[in-house]
Amino acid sequence: HATRELTRGSDVGNAGSGSSALIYAVTRCANLVEEFRYRFVNGEVVLFDQIHTSFTWLDRETELFKFVRADMKDDMAEYVQDAGEKARAQKEYFTGPPDDDVFLFSPMPWISYTHISHTISGRKDCANPLFDWGKYHVREGRTLLPFSVQVHHSFVDGIHIARFADLLQACLNEME
Repeated sequence: HATRELTRGSDVGNAGSGSSALIYAVTRCANLVEEFRYRFVNGEVVLFDQIHTSFTWLDRETELFKFVRADMKDDMAEYVQDAGEKARAQKEYFTGPPDDDVFLFSPMPWISYTHISHTISGRKDCANPLFDWGKYHVREGRTLLPFSVQVHHSFVDGIHIARFADLLQACLNEME
């Protein structure tokens, strides 16, 4: 668990397209850290060239979530548009276990938190990093976003998470 300072006071990280923009930024940065792209596939260690996204999407009418896969794009606006279209078009809530070539996202933009923990799927070889964030808040003039990442320790260690966090902060600073 880590809380990262954001220097922009927009809705990045909160519901809607801001959440998709943050998914894009996180994925772009995590792809730059090789250790985040390793997976176990059929008992073998595999390094993927690029990882895509699988995120939760709230159906506002039913208040049920669906898991949506969206491929990474070179351009944030293109990704945000494509991810939104896929989420709105997808009718199934659960499409099966996630693919190995995705990062998992389950943001909670309605609350701010200081700690979050997830139940592991029971698959000891599941190495898809899981990213979460809560509602940003302003404290002492600084905009803060509670942000959490869960990784498979066989591939990712604290130094890699710190490298990713620094890349993400720099990316968010560029978005100002």
